[in-house]
Amino acid sequence: MRHRVFKSLGSSGFHQVAYTEWGDPANPRVLVCVHGLCRNGRDFDFLAEALAGGWRVVCPDMPGRGDSDWLDDKAAYSLSTYLSDCAALIARLDVDEIVWLGTSMGGIIGMNLAAMPGNPVKGLIVNDVGPVVPAAGLRRIVGLLSGDPRFADAEEAEEYFHKAMARFGVKRPEEWRHVVETGTRPDGEGHLRLHYDPGILSAYYESEPVGDISFWRIWDSITCPTLILRGEQSDVLLAETARQMLTRGPTSDLAEVAGCGHAPALFEKDQISLIAAWLDRL
Repeated sequence: MRHRVFKSLGSSGFHQVAYTEWGDPANPRVLVCVHGLCRNGRDFDFLAEALAGGWRVVCPDMPGRGDSDWLDDKAAYSLSTYLSDCAALIARLDVDEIVWLGTSMGGIIGMNLAAMPGNPVKGLIVNDVGPVVPAAGLRRIVGLLSGDPRFADAEEAEEYFHKAMARFGVKRPEEWRHVVETGTRPDGEGHLRLHYDPGILSAYYESEPVGDISFWRIWDSITCPTLILRGEQSDVLLAETARQMLTRGPTSDLAEVAGCGHAPALFEKDQISLIAAWLDRL
C-alpha cells in the first residue's frame, strides 16, 4: 500500500486529496474505489489487498474525510466538488480507462461520471445505491452520523461503530479493529474523534430533501457494463429499485449480499470473490 496526495481546485482555492494505491503502478487495469458519505478510502483495504495482484487499486479520501483536507466552505462538500476531484485523480493516474467501484455516495459519484460523454469508465460497480435514494433511508443515515462524539479510547470508539455500522455486515474482531483504527483520529487532548469533518452534513441540514431523490436520467445515460450490489436488508437501495435498474439503463448484473443492510462493507472473502469474478469478465 502506498500513500499519495494531489492538489485539486475547488470553489475556494486548492485543497489536498489523499489516496492509497495498491498493486503495480504501471498496471493499466485500474480500479478506483470511492467510499460512502462519512467513511474514507481505507474501507477498501481488504478488497484492495486481495485484488492487488491483478489490478492497480486506487482508493481516495474525499475532501473532509480521512487524510484529505477539510474545506472551509462547508457548502463545497457537494457532488460538483467530488466530480472535479475525481476527474483530477483520474488525470493524475495517467490511464485511458478505469473501472469504478462506489459505495453509497461513491456510487452516486460513479454513476454521474459514467453518464458523461467521453468518460473513461469502462465498468461500474455500485454498492447499495441506485438512481432512487429514499428520504427515510437518508434521514436514518444522517441521524446516525450527527454530532461530533469524543471517545476515551479505542474500546469506546468500537462500541460506537458497532451501533453506527450495525448493518454493514462487519464480523471479525480484526475487521472492527480496522474500522476503529482508520475511522478515528487523535484530537490532541487525549481523546479519539471521528475521522471526518462534521461540517460534511451541514449541506444536508440546509437543504433537507422533502421526498425521495431520483435521478433515473443519469442511470439511463450509462452505457458501460454495471454490477449492482445490494444488501438484502437495505433501506437505501430498495429491492424494487434494484429490479427496475435491470430493465433500463446499462447492461447490469445484480447480486444481493446476505446479512447486510446499507451498506455491505466488502470485507468478507465471498463478497470480494464476487467482485473479482465480475471484474475478470470485463
